[in-house]
Amino acid sequence: MPDSPVPRTRSLRVLREAASECRACDLYRSATQTVFGEGAGHARIVAVGEQPGDYEDKQGHPFVGPAGKILTRALAEAGIDAAEVYITNAVKHFKFEERGKRRIHKKPDNTEIRACRPWLEAEISLVKPQLILALGATAAQTLFEKKMGIGENRGKIISHPWGSVFITIHPSAVLRVPAEDRDREYQRFVQDLKLVANWLRRKTAA
Repeated sequence: MPDSPVPRTRSLRVLREAASECRACDLYRSATQTVFGEGAGHARIVAVGEQPGDYEDKQGHPFVGPAGKILTRALAEAGIDAAEVYITNAVKHFKFEERGKRRIHKKPDNTEIRACRPWLEAEISLVKPQLILALGATAAQTLFEKKMGIGENRGKIISHPWGSVFITIHPSAVLRVPAEDRDREYQRFVQDLKLVANWLRRKTAA
């Protein structure tokens, strides 16, 4: 049983405060702080990434680093209002290894993902989005509790007990491709988000 179990509450503020004391896995020991989700309490979209990075760990806010800038820009180009998006991560603490003065991202393991999943479930149940946007393989794995390949599931709307899920890449993937391919990968990411925008428009019209 975690030292700080997920409380039964209708308040994101209460949930955020409780998560700041979570000891359900060991990541809290080296991370600067819990980085909880942010955005409108009744956003149409909950965007789920993997985990906070170095920038997010230091500042205490999700998606404020280079990947966050790509996501913000891509959402705008796709015609999605940032006010309609609640942004969070599957894992709320930064996992890293030190290399000199740098802290290098490490992928969360299954134990850490499982420990944090109840917090994500609580966030989504409170926000009640029309769509859950899974950004990358860890987010998709957390939601479906199994590996979900991005290649075969990208761009699809998949039914889930928590709501409809759309799977695409994590915006950091744009930064990892060779420089000559970066614009093409970014434009493909924008096209994915345009599918999301079109789906939401059709849902509203219906």
